[in-house]
Amino acid sequence: MAQRPALFKKFHRKEIEMAKAKGDESIGYAQALEELESILAELEDNDVDVDKLATHVQRASQLIELCRDRIGNAKLQIEEVVKGLAKE
Repeated sequence: MAQRPALFKKFHRKEIEMAKAKGDESIGYAQALEELESILAELEDNDVDVDKLATHVQRASQLIELCRDRIGNAKLQIEEVVKGLAKE
């Protein structure tokens, strides 16, 4: 099995640390995206509760970071597979 590049390890470690800090160990990309859409719909509503606004924006930021990390990890894994196939 091919060695994973240092960049992959960095992304993976960051994702794990972020998930543990936020309690999102089990949330998947699709779930994060669904929650983001829900937050966006609520923020687009004219009757947004100002007391909840900062909380929603902060959570959306966390979910966006999680999604970006998941996409980055998937990209690195795909690149590794493609490199492995090219060697064969």
